Amino acid sequence: MLILALDTATTDLVTGLVDTEISAAYDAVVPGTRGHNEQLMPTIMALLDDHATTLADLDGIVVGHGPGPFTGLRVGMVTAQALGQALRIPVHGVSSLDAIATRHSADNLLVTTDARRREVYWASYQAGRRSAGPGVVRPENLEPPHPVDAVVVPQRLVVKLPSHLQDLETVELSPRAAGLVAVADLAQAPEPLSPEYLRRPDAVPPPEPKRSAALPPLKKEARP
Repeated sequence: MLILALDTATTDLVTGLVDTEISAAYDAVVPGTRGHNEQLMPTIMALLDDHATTLADLDGIVVGHGPGPFTGLRVGMVTAQALGQALRIPVHGVSSLDAIATRHSADNLLVTTDARRREVYWASYQAGRRSAGPGVVRPENLEPPHPVDAVVVPQRLVVKLPSHLQDLETVELSPRAAGLVAVADLAQAPEPLSPEYLRRPDAVPPPEPKRSAALPPLKKEARP
């Protein structure tokens, strides 16, 4: 099977092709970008061209469903869903944190990504399986439910962690195509895509304007 893998849950724009028949993965990653919306489809098309492949050759799509910021997740998941419908191929949603965890060999691992608003998304893993999370918390309040040997964390946030976590091995990682496909159950029919925001979007409805005290009170409508 030839699988297109996508993830827009972090500042890295992650795309890749995975050939499950020969266990080969090819990544095209745009690091540290906020332009997911403008860059995603051009990056996908360039990836396909580089490997003499077209959209019609794809057998399925795997997309990270977060946790992540509202706008970033929406770009990746809407694109994956639209491609899946147009090509009539299955689209599998997977945890972006689970995909990241596949890139580290520690038996007891804590994985975090930048949630902005001075917070991080997190999940902990034992022997390659998620044992807790996902959740969102300020990095200084992060306390995994079991001892960990290593922490995946954006490097600029290491100093925000509790001191006992700062003393461990720390590394910054984002998802890759092989990991995204590895945590997907391609043998099962995909469930409906459901993004993990873990909190409300930044945008909120504006409050109703206050009525000036100088204005006469509103008359109540008489009930019939």
